[in-house]
Amino acid sequence: NHHRRRHRSCNTHASRGSEVIMEYINTHTHTGLTGHGNGTIAEVVQAADEAGISILALTEHFPLSHEVDPDNFVSMPWDALDPYVHEIEAQRALHPTMQILVGTELDWLGDYEDRDLSSIDWSRFDIILGSIHYLDMWPFDDPEQVDHWDEVGHDAIWERYFDQFCTACVSDMPYTVMAHPDLVKKFAKYPSVAFDRARAYAQAAEAAAAGERMIEVNTSGAYYACKEPFPHIDLLTEFRKAGVPVTLGTDAHEPCNVDRGIDAGLKLLYEAGYREITALLPGGERRAIPLS
Repeated sequence: NHHRRRHRSCNTHASRGSEVIMEYINTHTHTGLTGHGNGTIAEVVQAADEAGISILALTEHFPLSHEVDPDNFVSMPWDALDPYVHEIEAQRALHPTMQILVGTELDWLGDYEDRDLSSIDWSRFDIILGSIHYLDMWPFDDPEQVDHWDEVGHDAIWERYFDQFCTACVSDMPYTVMAHPDLVKKFAKYPSVAFDRARAYAQAAEAAAAGERMIEVNTSGAYYACKEPFPHIDLLTEFRKAGVPVTLGTDAHEPCNVDRGIDAGLKLLYEAGYREITALLPGGERRAIPLS
């Protein structure tokens, strides 16, 4: 089937390392509104509050068409969209010391887009994550379809992935942040030496800058076969050199993973040469948080 089974069981909360003392933010989280996540909006917010996260974005997967996601395993149902936004707004009143963002993760489908996105009021969202999960409608990060990798070839898949990433960056989609920029490495299926990764990384950074997109360090990669956050430090360095602002998210699909890997993500950012992280705030404003 076409469902991406990305669910992971809960780990204990990440602890704050003695070497990293700064404000904690998380601009990529999910709930049980899809078939591959768990927890209510209130439970995610409460877990974040208890973990000391000061800026939190709820970014549930934006609805896909019935033809693409008939069982709402990948995305939230269309009729859940309004209640989802209202519940996040209600949580703001209950947690006045936190900055809580209304967000969503919007899949890039390219030439296969079958939703009428022109009718959507995007202004209701403080943050919109742009994600490449489909390559010509093949969900390349679905463990149940991993055999297709060897049928297509690793080099071809990596080439297509970065082509679509760059196209999405400069498209007219309402993306604020490009999520997990090298998700293609999830299964640790890497291209041959003939594939010019340095070129692909440079082009991705140029596209993000040209499209005025932010990118994220997504800590969930460390818990997949690739064993490292998204993106690789070399790609992250290219984004930094291109002047692309960066934020951080854990991509938690369980409330108890809301702060998982944050310290490692902050360390990676510093090693790549970033000296500040960009915090998005409700209403679209941004605030720079120094990295130390």
